[in-house]
Amino acid sequence: MKAIQIRSAGGPEALELVDLPIPQPEAGQVLIRIEATGVNFIEICFRKGVYKASFPMIPGSEAAGTVEELGPGVNRFKAGDAVVSMSVIGSYAEYALVPAAQLVKIPEGLSLEHAAAAMLQGMTAHYLAFSTYPLKKGDTALVHAGAGGVGLLLTQIAAHIGARVITTVSTKAKAELSREAGASDVILYTEQDFETEVKRLTGGKGVDVVYDSVGKTTFEGSLNCLHPRGMMALFGASSGPVPPFDPIQLNSKGSLFLTRPTLWHYIATRAELEWRAGDVLGWAAKGELKLRTEHTYPLAEAAQAQIDIEERKTTGKVLLVP
Repeated sequence: MKAIQIRSAGGPEALELVDLPIPQPEAGQVLIRIEATGVNFIEICFRKGVYKASFPMIPGSEAAGTVEELGPGVNRFKAGDAVVSMSVIGSYAEYALVPAAQLVKIPEGLSLEHAAAAMLQGMTAHYLAFSTYPLKKGDTALVHAGAGGVGLLLTQIAAHIGARVITTVSTKAKAELSREAGASDVILYTEQDFETEVKRLTGGKGVDVVYDSVGKTTFEGSLNCLHPRGMMALFGASSGPVPPFDPIQLNSKGSLFLTRPTLWHYIATRAELEWRAGDVLGWAAKGELKLRTEHTYPLAEAAQAQIDIEERKTTGKVLLVP
């Protein structure tokens, strides 16, 4: 099979297209033939060595495809089933293994490409809006990277709940996408100071919650955008990790709450995985959750896909197609 392999940490050139044997499923595993792979910023972090990894490795964890072979003890699926998971063991490939406990069937009416686009980022938006800080009608939320994959989905979900959504984006074109997703106000952070604008838009009050996937460059300003006892959900670090800080700042800024969540802790049980995936995939199948998948690359162009993500040239979900 064709696969992208990383032999050692480095730049985009570290992503090599290679021929490898098709893996064989062991107990509790399913072999899938991949039709669409979701590209996520975390894979760039692994490639660069920001996060520890064992090399050589096939990057990626999110993909949709069809069941090819079942390992011993698996009876929930059958060959030919259309499935999706964000726990694929190396999804930058034509075939990959998936733990059956982390695999879900794709509902009718939803394409494999859209399923791959919805799974990880959709469930991330779901846990942020329904569990980390359960939004309610009338709340005000600040969403950074509003035209990104999570940003567009989170904005739609939050707006559907009835919350006011303020987003930050880098270009006017991305601002239009954010407004289409349901943002009440969009801040062009390349031209405006987002902290000043949030204070102006909220009459100096601040927001109930900040959903921040940017990290280093937005962290301090994000805390300053919260009203007393507001919550900061720091769920990413696309600009780099946040430097150490004294928690007394949370006190002095208004007894704030700060959390650093990750999706894995919000799909810790099969029931929770099925709840979140069922909602997200179901909404997408019905057209109630709009997905953007205009950035699709052949598997061999994985390096270019990551370059374009890093250079903020993409919006919505980026996919690789084997």
